[in-house]
Amino acid sequence: MNTLKSEKYISLDEAAENLGIKHATLRSWLRDPQNEVSVHKIGHF
Repeated sequence: MNTLKSEKYISLDEAAENLGIKHATLRSWLRDPQNEVSVHKIGHF
């Protein structure tokens, strides 16, 4: 089974909105190596 087809990916903006935080806060969490936030970069952004 291809896991990529069964997983739903959301944008950074959608993730921040779902968490009730600002986009910049989520970005800072992603840059911090101490945090264990799972991220998958898709495309060339």
